[in-house]
Amino acid sequence: MNKKHCMAALSLLLTGSLAYGQKTWTLQECLDYALANNIQLQQKKIAVASDHEDVLQSQSALFPSVSFSTNQNVSWRPFAETTINLTNGSMTTNKNTVSYNGSYGINANWTVWNGNRNINTIKQNKLTEQMAELDVEQQANSIQEQITQLYVQILYETEAVKVCKEIIKASELQRDRAQAMVEVGSLARVDLVQLEAQVNQDMYSLTQTQTQLANYKLQLKQLLEIHDEEAFEVVIPDVSDEKVLSAIPNEQAVYNAALENRPEIQSSKLNIESSEIAIASARAGYMPTVSLSASLGSNNSSGQETAFMKQIKNNMSNSFGLTVSVPIFDNHQARTNIRKAKYARQSSELNLQEQQKQLYSTVENFWLNATALQQQYIYAKANVESMQESYNLVSEQFNLGLKNIVELTTSKNNLLQAEQQLLQTKYTALFNYAMLNFYAGEDIRL
Repeated sequence: MNKKHCMAALSLLLTGSLAYGQKTWTLQECLDYALANNIQLQQKKIAVASDHEDVLQSQSALFPSVSFSTNQNVSWRPFAETTINLTNGSMTTNKNTVSYNGSYGINANWTVWNGNRNINTIKQNKLTEQMAELDVEQQANSIQEQITQLYVQILYETEAVKVCKEIIKASELQRDRAQAMVEVGSLARVDLVQLEAQVNQDMYSLTQTQTQLANYKLQLKQLLEIHDEEAFEVVIPDVSDEKVLSAIPNEQAVYNAALENRPEIQSSKLNIESSEIAIASARAGYMPTVSLSASLGSNNSSGQETAFMKQIKNNMSNSFGLTVSVPIFDNHQARTNIRKAKYARQSSELNLQEQQKQLYSTVENFWLNATALQQQYIYAKANVESMQESYNLVSEQFNLGLKNIVELTTSKNNLLQAEQQLLQTKYTALFNYAMLNFYAGEDIRL
């Protein structure tokens, strides 16, 4: 997500439904709005923030931990004639049935050396945070691809609706002409009935296409996290033949660029690096651990003639300790951890290979489709022109009584099929071309 997209997404987020109020959406507006509002994407960003807290916590573990503790005790002996207190190893007695004593301490602990496990933990947490950020990018890419695909489907279905309406106009015109011919006796009424049925069939096809268009719009609204009943319309761009037949990027060049910028590849590489650090951390199980500790404490009690602060001063004590822990035999725990960490590294390396193979397959599929569809588009356009000319001739001959209703219907259906094939080829080629550029690191444009 580049800086321009971030600013646009922020603007849409702040203005709420401003863009939605326009009733017509460009592809770029859909992409920016989704990047700012998609729930799954927001959840991924929360995961990044959580991983960052792990980094901060592991960095803090390099410093000593300091704690304060106190213990306050009150004793009551209602039937004792005297109360015995033990203070600093000496016993004192008094006639108070209630006695009190308290202790206070400050303790500090610091792990000086543990085989660099604390340093490696910081490194691993940082890599985990980076992988979470790449996961956000991967989710953003997936959303953009889904939106683009739905947007292209909407464009296709919108054009298909127009084609169906034109076909209906032609069918109604033929029916009206047939009605006039029946009235003058130059056409059998059974042919008129068949033309009426064809008009109804064309209306049915139009309804199907409109339903499919509404379904794609609904899917796009849901992906944008828009959940109201307002009409949703998209901007229909002017897609010229030059755009559809644009020069296709080199397949290998797109793949090489994708290897450098696709987040799933970068995440797999970071996972291998994290596995290497995990091996180093596991090897630390063979190394000694060195830690320092220090404490400062005092206590006071009742039944003393000495004032509270003086008791605290007199009873103050402190200590300092050095602990060295050397592993001798740990039931092969360190060895097991090292082996498992190595297996995890091998798995990460295989995962990278799988990601690279999947990426190449995806790029190759887009490239093959774009290449084939450009050729199909040329033939499909020529086929529409031929079918249009054929339909015009058959229609004229039908009006002259030289063609029957079956031939007229067949010619019209062939024209409809040819026009639908042309639209399908046009927008599918446009989508595959846009995806090739997207995988090469460019913004999505139609």
